[in-house]
Amino acid sequence: MHDVRVVCVYTERQVVHTLPEGGPVAGVTSLADEVYVLRQRDRQLRWTVRNQVEVYDVIDYRLQRRLTVPNSNALIDMTSCEHYMCVYLVDCCGDECIHRLDVEGAATRWAVNDKPRGISVNAEHNVLVLCNRVRKIKEFSSHGDLLRELTLPDDVIHPWHAIQTHNGEFIVCHGFFSNDINHRVCKISADGDIIKSHGEEPGSDIGQYHLPSHLAVDNNESVFVADLFNRRVTLLSPTLDYIRQVVSGDGLKGGPDNLCLDIHRRCLYVVDNEYKGLECTAGRVVVFSV
Repeated sequence: MHDVRVVCVYTERQVVHTLPEGGPVAGVTSLADEVYVLRQRDRQLRWTVRNQVEVYDVIDYRLQRRLTVPNSNALIDMTSCEHYMCVYLVDCCGDECIHRLDVEGAATRWAVNDKPRGISVNAEHNVLVLCNRVRKIKEFSSHGDLLRELTLPDDVIHPWHAIQTHNGEFIVCHGFFSNDINHRVCKISADGDIIKSHGEEPGSDIGQYHLPSHLAVDNNESVFVADLFNRRVTLLSPTLDYIRQVVSGDGLKGGPDNLCLDIHRRCLYVVDNEYKGLECTAGRVVVFSV
C-alpha cells in the first residue's frame, strides 16, 4: 500500500464548534468517530471527580458517555491510537503512570518510573512519554514494555511535549518560566542532537513563544504549536520555518493548552483554558476547520 499524504494550505481559521465549558481541560484526542475530552480533577470537588473523560460524537458533537479512569490521580495529557483502538492518559502523581483505555472500556496501566508530562504515539504505534524533570523521552509498547530512552540536550529546559516524525526525528516544545533562556520548538535527531530550532527567549513577536505547551503534526509534517500565554496557535513548516498564525486570541477565551489534529476531517481541536495568574479556572474545547 502506498503512503498517500494530503498536502494542506492552512490560513487563520474561524471557530466551527465549541464543546461545553466546564472544569479545566487537560487533553483532547479523536478516535474513530468520537472526540475524547479529559477534564482535570478538582481538589475542592467543584467539578466531577469520577467521570473524568467526556466522549462526544465527532459529527454533531453530542455527549455520548463519560468514562471513569480507575485508580487515577492527576491526569494531565492524553492521546489515542487507531491501530490498537485505545486512549492513553498521563497520570503525573501517585504511581506516575500511563493509563490505557480501550474502546470497550477495559483499563490497564503501567509505571513510567519518572514524572511524566506529555504523550504521543509514533508511526510504529508505540507510546512516547516525555519526562520533563529528567529531560527524557521514553518509548513504550502499547502494553507498557519499555523499548528505549532518549535524553534531551541540556538546553532543552522544561520540555512539555514531543512528537516523532516518520524519519525518526523528534519535534519537542519547551520553556515554562519567564526566566527560562529558551521558549522554543526544536527538531532533535534520533541520537538526541538539536538539528534546528524555532524561537529563543520568551516574547510575543513573530518567531517567539511564551510557553509553547503542545504540538500537532499533519501528514505532511507541518507543525502546529500551542503558544499558551501568547494565546495563539502557530504553524511551522516541516523544517521549522514560520508560516503563519492559524488561531488567534480572537477565537479563544483563554489560552491554548493542548491540541489534536484530525487530518481526515480537517479539524483542529484546541483546548481553551482560562487562567487567573497560573491557576486554571475553566476550560472548553474549540473546533477549528483547517
